[in-house]
Amino acid sequence: MDPINLTKEFVKKELENEGTGHDWWHIERVTKMAERLSEEEGANPFICTMAALLHDLADEKLNESEEAGLKRVNQWLDQVDVDSNQCKEILSIIQSISYKGGHGPELTSLEAKVVQDADRLDAIGAIGIARCFTYAGSKGNLIHHPGEEPREGMTKEEYSKRDGTAINHFYEKLFNLKDLMNTKTGYQMAEQRHLFMLNYLDQFYLEWEGEK
Repeated sequence: MDPINLTKEFVKKELENEGTGHDWWHIERVTKMAERLSEEEGANPFICTMAALLHDLADEKLNESEEAGLKRVNQWLDQVDVDSNQCKEILSIIQSISYKGGHGPELTSLEAKVVQDADRLDAIGAIGIARCFTYAGSKGNLIHHPGEEPREGMTKEEYSKRDGTAINHFYEKLFNLKDLMNTKTGYQMAEQRHLFMLNYLDQFYLEWEGEK
């Protein structure tokens, strides 16, 4: 079996019961989107697919630390005989694409830009709203508190705590993502999803106040 299909089986087994919105189905959606964007933008499809499949396995939310997660991914790439140059590129993408409160490094490769766009597209729109509330519920955070303002200028450490309300997360992250898209295709798709979120919040506030 080729490295991509082996990796799909491995990641599905590892994340199928993950409960914060970073589960196998998130990975599958991001991978499909990365494949689409790589074709549209002319990126290396193997690198994009492998990085998309493995991007959350190294996340510090799912490991003792980011370093432990990267070691885990590196061991897997060795196991499925990915060559050293490709391994370095995949690991570099995984290290660099996380939002981290807007403090992530500038991306230098087209493949990293494609995978980051694919991951961020899954954080907005209808799916993004569902994942936002799933994550908030998993952490015991409130849906909304009218007296709690969205935080601005958070550090990486403050962002990683994710202890605010689900609605504030729209303003702290989700509404920022459209203008952070790297690719033309990603931006065009983000525009539609961004508008959906704006319309959703209009309805949310009307219902919250008992007006509709």
